[in-house]
Amino acid sequence: MIIAVLSRDAALYSTRRLLDVGSKRGHIMKIIDHMRCYIDITADSPRLIYQGQPLTDIDAVIPRIGASYTFYGTAVVRQFEMMGVLSANGSEAISRSRDKLRCLQLLSKEGVGLPVTGFAHSTKDIEGVIERCLVVNNQAVASMKRQGAPGEFRSIIHRGGTVKRTRLSLQERDTAVRAAKAMGLKVAGVDLLRASQGPVVIEVNSSPGLEGIERATDIDVASKIIEYLERERSLNK
Repeated sequence: MIIAVLSRDAALYSTRRLLDVGSKRGHIMKIIDHMRCYIDITADSPRLIYQGQPLTDIDAVIPRIGASYTFYGTAVVRQFEMMGVLSANGSEAISRSRDKLRCLQLLSKEGVGLPVTGFAHSTKDIEGVIERCLVVNNQAVASMKRQGAPGEFRSIIHRGGTVKRTRLSLQERDTAVRAAKAMGLKVAGVDLLRASQGPVVIEVNSSPGLEGIERATDIDVASKIIEYLERERSLNK
């Protein structure tokens, strides 16, 4: 297959891993900056133009669209879909996950646990543990635990947070998969928080980073994404 990674930065770990894995599996891998694509909307032949040339030979795309580029990025994905190109995540699913209110409404409708918003006087009273599960094609393929630094509720790594491999319970795995399904995402990062009433979903990410979870778990997530596209391509032939 000819697979295009829709990414604005070829140096990003996730982009490089997808390119490397795809190439090793015998695919022709390309990087396309979705913000530099020109959408040619015509009645008889919808096209995408990139660097002056029509994109007519792409078999599948893997969207890696930043939140600030959602509107135009999903328009590009939608155009690929109109051209019959397979996408790891559909344009509608990406849009759903980026609209936080809509995301919560859909999760609530599906009965997925959501957190109750609250306040605390001191961050030392909050454990700050978040698990992140990566879901590919309705399967939880890898998970890690993020722990906030002392006195820091946010578990962001560059703020001193740490990550390590963790084993999810069956309920946690089910919650992550149901959250991805509710968004219509085939590739998703689902942030879970352990609560007394069971796991609750903090966020569903349509372009999850691969570096932290691959290094924490030693699981080749990039290969699982490429394998999913391979299976879908063979089913649709």
